[in-house]
Amino acid sequence: MPNTKYIFVTGGVSSSLGKGIIAASLAKLLQSSGFSVTIQKLDPYINVDPGTLNPYEHGECFVTNDGAETDLDLGHYERFLNIPTSQANNVTTGRIYQTVINKERRGDYLGKTVQIIPHITNEIKRRIQILGETGDYDIVITEIGGTVGDIESLPYVESVRQLKWDLGRENAIVVHLTLIPYLAAAKELKTKPTQHSVKELMESGVSPDILVCRTEHHIGEDIKRKLALFCNVDKEAIIESIDAETIYDVPNLMMKEGLHTVVMKKLGLKTEEKPILTAWNKFLYNYKNPKETVEIGLVGKYIELQDAYKSILEALEHAGAHNQLRVNIHPIHSEDLNRKNVDEKLKGLHGLVVAPGFGDRGIEGKIIAVRYVREKGIPFLGICLGMQMAVIEYARNVLNLENANSTEMSRGTKHPVIDIMEDQKMVTEKGGTMRLGAWDCRLEKGSKAYAIYGQEIISERHRHRYEFNNDYLKLLEDAGLKATGFNPKTGLVEIVEIEDHPWFVGVQYHPEYKSTVLNPHPLFMAFVKAASLHKEQ
Repeated sequence: MPNTKYIFVTGGVSSSLGKGIIAASLAKLLQSSGFSVTIQKLDPYINVDPGTLNPYEHGECFVTNDGAETDLDLGHYERFLNIPTSQANNVTTGRIYQTVINKERRGDYLGKTVQIIPHITNEIKRRIQILGETGDYDIVITEIGGTVGDIESLPYVESVRQLKWDLGRENAIVVHLTLIPYLAAAKELKTKPTQHSVKELMESGVSPDILVCRTEHHIGEDIKRKLALFCNVDKEAIIESIDAETIYDVPNLMMKEGLHTVVMKKLGLKTEEKPILTAWNKFLYNYKNPKETVEIGLVGKYIELQDAYKSILEALEHAGAHNQLRVNIHPIHSEDLNRKNVDEKLKGLHGLVVAPGFGDRGIEGKIIAVRYVREKGIPFLGICLGMQMAVIEYARNVLNLENANSTEMSRGTKHPVIDIMEDQKMVTEKGGTMRLGAWDCRLEKGSKAYAIYGQEIISERHRHRYEFNNDYLKLLEDAGLKATGFNPKTGLVEIVEIEDHPWFVGVQYHPEYKSTVLNPHPLFMAFVKAASLHKEQ
């Protein structure tokens, strides 16, 4: 019998019900009960990864230490569990088919006809079990993207059916998240959508072991009995998931409902430990009971979609709670910023983040915003493209290098202060070819960065093709823009600071990817604290 237990989380009726948050909350409770847990996401789209997807399509692209461009749900997993994910934690249909087709081309199938069953489903099952076979985890939770009934999800549901049979009932269970809508006209909750969702799942040969019901109102014992009767699920395994004030409340709500207890019972897991969420609840208390507020601007070009900057928003909230501050975030569209309205748009802010991105749309607005906070002495954090905009702004307005730019935006610029990385010049394919994953950075002693991190060598995650052009390093440093972080092997500039500014830091990497509920990122902590001091002054 396998040592690792598997939990599959499926969804029905509607998308965006919060499968990722439910999976992460369940994992948190099981982890707090003494089990080693990881979560993976199966995405039904045919893209190999979300790296080439526009943020408007799929939200932000999350990057792991080992350089995987993944679904943003992996960010939730890391923030809740406080452990890193990897390439193995995100599987897409594109990657599955690519692997199977490559095997077919090599002749691995010995002339057989390659089919969905067994070849695609076997590859899905292999991917699901990779993490379990490492021996590092007692429990692997697998979230299946989309909703039951989607044509794209059918091979995944079939793979779950086979795995439940292969592994046995005590080693694999299905948690089905569904919606109980409230009809205001009738003033009642309706179970029919959930019944149909479960029926759809059962028609694929999979019976849910646990139902988690998303609802705006308490569902009560009568509805639980009705669902148990019609859906072939134990009444104790009908879990209410009522709308929460914040996603950080969900682990406590699930613990109150006993989700982890039902899961352990069905998987035959025994432990003397009860979930202890002391540190989590300390964070939650600080989050809900701030002593002060700070106003932070977030300048980007995808601000219409909150998920486009999910990790940055979460990192700011983590840092705020640990500083006992409420961070009010003001999204500012960079395309709407110009010299005439910048004072009005940025008025009243105590700090400004200029967000990552690609392409030339909205670039001039970002540069105008950087100049404003540099000249006004407002705390500034530039991330990836935001750092590059700070370099361009300084070159233009302090060094007077007319039309200084990045070769990403202007190939023929006279002053390419940002240029394509040397090893990217011959790259033609877009997917998975950037500088990705964790890279070391050596900090200059005496710098703000060194004081913030408290160590000389750090490791941060990257996602970019363009870099600070070292041909302009001395010129910029002599003018006051100091490079204070370098990659020790390549000499690439990772961090820039302005010495005579209260708090001005630009970083080429993405610190937001490493911020978690229990370990807020030190850079965001320092930035939010600086914003609070600016407010006082």
